[in-house]
This record gives sequence, C-alpha cells and structure tokens, in this order.
Amino acid sequence: MLASVIVLVLGWAGTLRPVEDGASSVVVPVQYTMERLMQGINSIIEIPHDLQSMRAENAQLKDQVDQLIYQVSMLREIQIENDNLRQLLNLKEQSPDILGPNADLLFADVIGRDPSNLLRYLTIDRGSQDGIKPGMPVITPRGLVGQIDEVRPNSAKVKLLTDPSSSVTAMVQRSRATGSVQGQTGNSLVMNLLPQTEQGVAQVGDLILTSGLGGSFPRHLLIGQVTEVRQRDVDMFQEVQVQPAVDYDQLETVIVVRYFTPIGIEETPTPGVSP
Repeated sequence: MLASVIVLVLGWAGTLRPVEDGASSVVVPVQYTMERLMQGINSIIEIPHDLQSMRAENAQLKDQVDQLIYQVSMLREIQIENDNLRQLLNLKEQSPDILGPNADLLFADVIGRDPSNLLRYLTIDRGSQDGIKPGMPVITPRGLVGQIDEVRPNSAKVKLLTDPSSSVTAMVQRSRATGSVQGQTGNSLVMNLLPQTEQGVAQVGDLILTSGLGGSFPRHLLIGQVTEVRQRDVDMFQEVQVQPAVDYDQLETVIVVRYFTPIGIEETPTPGVSP
C-alpha cells in the first residue's frame, strides 16, 4: 500500500517522467512492430480468399470473352451467307436475259464432296422430288460448275467441269473462236479444237465462255481464264490451258438450271404456264 502511494506521488510530481519516457521508447517500437506483424499475418490469412475471388473473376471474364468470340463468328457467318445469297438472287433476277424468259432456277446446298480429293463431283440436297434430272446445268454467280450426273429422291451428284469425262462447247470471248473444254486430272481444264491457221485466236488472260452450241448448256456462262497457249505447226488444232472461274473447294450453295431457252429457239412466255 505504501509503495503504491509513493509511486503515485512521484508520478504526480514528475519525478518518474524520465523512467516513463524510457519505457515508452522501448514499448512503442515493439508495439508498432507487433501491429505490423499482425497485419502481415492477417494479409497472409486473406490470400487464399483473394486467390479464389480472382479465379472466379477470371473464369467469368473468360466466359464473357468466349461468348463474344462466338457472337462475332456467328455475325460473320451470317454476313457471308447474306453476301452469297445476294449474289445468287442477283443471278436469278438476271436469268431471263441470260437463260431466256422462262428460265427455271433452283437453289441447292452442297452436302458432300469427292472423298478422293480430286474434286470431280459434288453432292447437293436436291433430287428427283425437286424436279432434278440428269444433264441439268449447275451454276453459281461466278460461272459454270458442271452438270447433274446422278439423281436420287432427295439428293443428286454434280459432275464438275474438271472431271475427265466432262465436255462443254465453248468460245474465246475476245476472238469468238469456238472449241471444246474438257476436264483434266486435278483442278484444271483444257480447251482444244481451236483453229490452228488463225493467229491470236487465244491469248493468256482471255476469258472462256459457254457457246451454247448443242443445247446442253446456256450460252455466255463463264468457264474460266486462259493461263497457257500451246500451239505447234505439226498439230491440226491448238489448245489452251484454262483455270476454272469457280473455286470448287469453297462452294456451299449452287443453282440448278431446271430449264433454259437453248440457243436459236424463240419462245413466247405464257403467263401462269411453266415450260
């Protein structure tokens, strides 16, 4: 009891001030260090929670990015399909001038390709139930694709121009010289039966069109472009190498020409009556 009274009196009198100051100089740094240590420990304790929150946020952001990528790809696909459809519709609108007033065109989707990778035929989703018959021409806005070869109720096989058994009468647009375009092994065509006696009948860069002769194909459809001219004095005819205008690898939609006006035939359209 007496010791407590003495300490209080000394403290009131300021006698213990040096002692208190000395104690503070020791205790305060220790207290500060302990507080920082406890903050560090608390931070370490909170790290797993923060990592979990970051992982959840990253997963959410990744889902959002994936959704945006998908939406962009779908919009791009829609744009491509709309562009293709617009070209096909434009061709259909122009068909009376090219194929005759009673031209009958049918859209078809490509559903199969030549498994040998030689691209000699395609399979489309239209068949006999749609009025498809062997021999009908198949076209795109870029030009002639080929001809219907085999028909099933709901599908048909299209023989491409590049098939070795394929043949179409054609002409050089610039010189108007006529010949025959035939398929070759691989993605190429050859035009032969061109007059050998005439110079400049065909030149590199010339466009080759269907002539319409024979009535199997409409006239003035683009076939391709001359890439090489082969002419020898010992040959009766000259021939040229032709690059097809149509990229068969990229075909997704085609048009089957169910009816067209053959060259040399005049017809008067009758309202409400199909040919």
